[in-house]
Amino acid sequence: MGWFSKAPTGFFLSTTTPPGVERDQMLGVVHGEAIIGANIFRDMFSSIRDVVGGRAGGYERALSGARDAAVEDLVESARELGANGVIGIDFDYEVLGEANGMMMVAVSGTAVKL
Repeated sequence: MGWFSKAPTGFFLSTTTPPGVERDQMLGVVHGEAIIGANIFRDMFSSIRDVVGGRAGGYERALSGARDAAVEDLVESARELGANGVIGIDFDYEVLGEANGMMMVAVSGTAVKL
């Protein structure tokens, strides 16, 4: 089962390859990345949440923003190739930095013109 999203502009994103996509419609691999840094206040409140339980809302919002920015970069790269969609999307998350103080969200897929 895959995920499919179509924007009002007609651009679509899919985690799977829809049936009937021909090789000549594939324009190339595209990607987008975003890196977020953890700040001291978010870290402090996250530590409190670890003790008392609950969700770390600050981290969730930051991660959501980074994921949205990475997808925007992906779509921009695909449009530069003349694509009207991206298929086979994959999200990756990595912790970076000496003290693991940053997180990278990367998304990649194949730009297509259908």
